[in-house]
Amino acid sequence: MRLSDISVQRPVLATVLALLIVAFGLLAMQRLPLQEYPSIDPPVVSIDTRYPGASANVVETRITQVLEDRIAGVEGIQLITSSSEDGRSRIDIEFRLDMDIDAAANDVRDRISGALRNLPDEAEPPEVQKADSSEEVVLWLSLSGDDYTIPELTDYADRYLVDGFSVQPGVARVRVGGGREYAMRVWLDRNALAARNLTVGDVESALRAENVELPAGSIESRDRQFVVRLPRTFNQPDDFERLALTQSPDGYLVRLGDVARVEIGSVEDRSIFRANGVPMVGLGIMKQSTANVLEVSEGVQAELARVQESLPEGMSLSLNYDASVFVSGAIQQVVLTLFIAMGLVVVVIFLFLGNVRTTLIPAVTVPVAMVGAFMALALMGFSINLLTLLALVLAIGLIVDDAIVVLENIHRRMHDYGETPLVAAFRGTRQIAFAVIATTLVLIAVFVPLAFLQGNVGRLFTEFALTMAAAVAISSVLALSLTPMMASKILKPSMHEGRIALAVQWLLEFTQRIYRTLLVWVLKARAAVLAVFVALIAATVWLADLLPSEYTPQEDRGSFIILVNGPEGATFDYIMDYMDEIEIRLDPMLESGELERVVVRAPRGFGNIENFNNGFAIISMAAWGERRDAWSIMDEVRRELADLPGVQAFPVMRQGFGQRISKPVEFVLGGGTYEELAEWRDTLMNHIRENNPGLIGLDSDYRETQPQLRVDIDYSRAADLGVTVTEIGRTLEVLLGGRNVTRYLDGGQEYDVIVEGDRAGQASPRALDNIQVRSARSGELIPLASLVSFSDFAGASTLNRFNRLRAITIEANLADGYSLGEALDYLEAAATEVLPGQAQTDVSGASRDFRQASGATTFLLILGALVVFLVLAAQFESFIHPFVIMLTVPLAMSGAMLGLFVTGQSLNIYSQVGLVMLIGLAAKNGILIVEFANQLRDEGLAFRDALLDASVTRLRPILMTAVTTMAGSIPLIVSSGAGAESRMVIGTVILSGVAAATLFTLFVVPVAYDLLARHTGSPGDVKRRLEAEMTAGTASRDT
Repeated sequence: MRLSDISVQRPVLATVLALLIVAFGLLAMQRLPLQEYPSIDPPVVSIDTRYPGASANVVETRITQVLEDRIAGVEGIQLITSSSEDGRSRIDIEFRLDMDIDAAANDVRDRISGALRNLPDEAEPPEVQKADSSEEVVLWLSLSGDDYTIPELTDYADRYLVDGFSVQPGVARVRVGGGREYAMRVWLDRNALAARNLTVGDVESALRAENVELPAGSIESRDRQFVVRLPRTFNQPDDFERLALTQSPDGYLVRLGDVARVEIGSVEDRSIFRANGVPMVGLGIMKQSTANVLEVSEGVQAELARVQESLPEGMSLSLNYDASVFVSGAIQQVVLTLFIAMGLVVVVIFLFLGNVRTTLIPAVTVPVAMVGAFMALALMGFSINLLTLLALVLAIGLIVDDAIVVLENIHRRMHDYGETPLVAAFRGTRQIAFAVIATTLVLIAVFVPLAFLQGNVGRLFTEFALTMAAAVAISSVLALSLTPMMASKILKPSMHEGRIALAVQWLLEFTQRIYRTLLVWVLKARAAVLAVFVALIAATVWLADLLPSEYTPQEDRGSFIILVNGPEGATFDYIMDYMDEIEIRLDPMLESGELERVVVRAPRGFGNIENFNNGFAIISMAAWGERRDAWSIMDEVRRELADLPGVQAFPVMRQGFGQRISKPVEFVLGGGTYEELAEWRDTLMNHIRENNPGLIGLDSDYRETQPQLRVDIDYSRAADLGVTVTEIGRTLEVLLGGRNVTRYLDGGQEYDVIVEGDRAGQASPRALDNIQVRSARSGELIPLASLVSFSDFAGASTLNRFNRLRAITIEANLADGYSLGEALDYLEAAATEVLPGQAQTDVSGASRDFRQASGATTFLLILGALVVFLVLAAQFESFIHPFVIMLTVPLAMSGAMLGLFVTGQSLNIYSQVGLVMLIGLAAKNGILIVEFANQLRDEGLAFRDALLDASVTRLRPILMTAVTTMAGSIPLIVSSGAGAESRMVIGTVILSGVAAATLFTLFVVPVAYDLLARHTGSPGDVKRRLEAEMTAGTASRDT
């Protein structure tokens, strides 16, 4: 007994089934997490190792290489990238998507622990984190107060705020930007040291010996125990100034205050963080590589609200930048689009059916199937995100389709055969049930193979496809249960006499007459149709080649970043002059209201910074409807900053997938020494500049221009005088770089004591001449100038590696109209042409994502089409019928490509999602015609009559389903606000593709059926023949 039969006979059962779907769907909806995209961020573990004072090439060989060799065998590694800077090594390890980030981090820690003894003694222990070391901040909070200094604000943040924000879900760490942490600064006067026969080492030894807190044991009597405390007495600058270093021959105690200036300063005062010109301290929230940005933002904002009450008077903590604003805005827009699409679809159904009560039947299935889809999402462990919501928007048209097809058939039987609503619902649903199940299975067959895709694209498509499949499956259950039950209750034989209903009926009958005439003519001119078909296929191939390809459409994310790079070796003051100038130049745009905030930060790095030649500005724009689009604003900013003479400053839009801030083209050269790589880079970049204007802003991540001083020690002379290399190195390190010697206590918190040479006395290389070192043999002071010679040269401050090879990455932006696909093809061809054979090339960043995604889509389209073909073959018990139906698929593609071409869009992840959907949508209409033609032939109609009748009868449901699907996609095209670019792409593909598919289905399918299917039967042929032969056999036995 069929589902439709039970539903008509037992209406309460059908109602309860629908209500259960709604109940479970609502329950699931409350529990589903909300995020921007499916979890496609790969698990990334980073290793950060500091080696203060070491040059980049020492860090690369002594630390980076050693650690990379140790972690190479860890399971699941996809990519290892590293950068070795002066004083710091950073390694990023990207794992497979299915790896658990905690397990990955533990594996890395285990491997590294064995490598510690191979690292230099002075290097700090490696720090392993479950975050990308690109130091990508997703939220900036700013702490400010008119009555507070920056060190006071920093101290408050460190003591009371950082820990609270660090423990929020998904937060990897909290960085303090522009902060100045308290430290006891001891500024040594080298001349005063020399005059008192002291060296840097003597000061260091005295501090270590005197500023201690040692356990002093306890005194115990018979009844009582006293713990003996030896507290540290050095807490204030005066205490340190009194520290005795030595006694001069005349009995005078030489104290630290005689040879140094002691003050409470900051660890590093060369940093700035300010918003709209107001200096403040920034708290940068960095998320774990697999965390959900919306959850992180929610947690941080809750903590922000909690700490507001406990802030001291006059201090304020506010949110300055939030990467999740775009995400929540985009999700709101999609939800709005969802409701608009629902409304449009109901209006379209009403126009076709011309009666409110009739419209109610398919309209009810939309919310029920929508809510039911959330149940499927929860069962599959998915989340509510932009792609699953887009799937629901696009599914609206499909959800209604099955109900419309069933309702239209019931309605036709009442109209043509005069059946009662109950009989029409019973027989009409039975008649159409096969077509409904066939179309549902076809749509599910398109989407399910997508779930087997691997990698990023696999994750994205899987959630989209299975959401769609779930919604369609639930809608077909409703179409065969709720729809016939409601039709039997709501429809009345007399109710189609309204004016609108009659007008719609007349219009449809008129359309059917015109269509019949055209179809008869087309079936005579089959050769012309074939020629048009071949021409359209050729046009599709040509358009596919013509359309630009990229990974994702360029999105206006509501804020962008200006990266500022100065020349290597530039000082903090040099960069600050330019940062001030950038703020001044952006002021008019702030005043006009297009920009809301300009947050400036210099330098870009955190922590132990050796290079001060860079900075950045975060530009937050006004809400989407209140300004021009981001690209126009960015172009204006680019023009404003183009003539800055001493720095490169360029705006960059943060990208959706992977959240990177980088140029789209990243082409990696590897396989040689850095000197060879630099030669190859120059050759290739010169070739590009001469031949390809499409790549702009060419740059590389290897700059051998940092001014450096090489100290060459006369070893024999030093050995004669009893001076060790360690003594020379340590003296230079303390005087020129500063060294943490000990710590002091203030208000229950420990701070560093940093010894450094007075900066005013070491502004040029000549300042190194009057440094003194002590002879280990005679104890005399020896001028450093008599032991060493200095030479200046230029070297690289950062050395990068890619997949354990030394590498240089060439970066570029794309000129308007030049696509990423073309750029990468050109670069590979150019590298093959101009570089030697041993040069290895690869791509990273957005280019790598694009390259991995592009191969998958062609495979997807072929796989989708093949699966649909096989599913249809199984249903129709024929290979010819599905071939006839599938002929419309390439024609739908040509419509979609034309739509993209006309609107100036590209082939990207979203348009590819749309194209895969079209396979199912295009096949759907063909099924209705072929299946009904087979039914009519079974009833004894002649082949041509059956074909004409089937096509004309099915015109109305085909037009209705096509128009509802197109109506569902219209809000996507005309939507604005956050994420409008990606919605427009998918909407364009569906609208133009379905329009083309519908037009061609109505003519191409009948012609192909006429040509190919004349000698085929229906699925029940063999069964009927078997029954006939069995009956004949039984009859002959009986006689």
